Amino acid sequence: MPAHDLALLTAAAREAGRIALTFWKRGPKVWDKGGGHGPVTEADLAVNDMLKATLLSARPDYGWLSEETPDDAARLGRDSVFIVDPIDGTRAFIAGEDGFSHSLAVAHQGRITAAVVYLPALDRIYVASAASPALRDGEPIAASTRDRLEGATILGTKASFDPSFWPGGVPEVTRSFRTSLAYRLCLAAEGRHDGMLTLRDTWEWDIAAGSLIAERAGATVSDRTGAAIRFNTAKAQANGVLCLPPALHAQALARLQG
Repeated sequence: MPAHDLALLTAAAREAGRIALTFWKRGPKVWDKGGGHGPVTEADLAVNDMLKATLLSARPDYGWLSEETPDDAARLGRDSVFIVDPIDGTRAFIAGEDGFSHSLAVAHQGRITAAVVYLPALDRIYVASAASPALRDGEPIAASTRDRLEGATILGTKASFDPSFWPGGVPEVTRSFRTSLAYRLCLAAEGRHDGMLTLRDTWEWDIAAGSLIAERAGATVSDRTGAAIRFNTAKAQANGVLCLPPALHAQALARLQG
């Protein structure tokens, strides 16, 4: 029931935005999670609590995977699972920047079937389901149709273009960056950049929603080896992400494989 789930996720994302904006630019309490996992704020936790209560009360038979909830292996036995990042781009949120998002998705038997990414400070919402197109604010979006990797505009960290990752040679591209991985995927989905990539292990909650939105907009999305990304895995991580137009995806993969 992807359409039914999409309506649920959309309403929950907008409520998440309402909560987040009550903390934004108001000095929210911040803690370091330790272990290199970065900061978390009281807003992340408040949004997470609301989303978990709202979504699981509506779908009690679904599993739950969220950055801000201790993992429970029981989710691995569920056919459908919510995969949520309450605030993706927490550093941007703390800095008072507007590029943070709420990333909400449903995975069914390992594949994303409904997805919402909402940027409340911009009041910008991206949605898609396995049975419907990718939309931004209700209007269809489409990924870039560029067919040459050299000169492309790519969202990614500087580390992702380290020569050690590229035995076939680092492509000459124009690199940009956004803190939120979900937002990077959506920017690629709407063709504002030619694509995005990250070549390190990536948490599922950062990419679940954006990956489907990008796919439904026409991009090719895979892990760094070219394999399809499976969700609700025991590790809850993907082996990097390539999100590019089909021709650029093939060219980048060839460079990565040498």
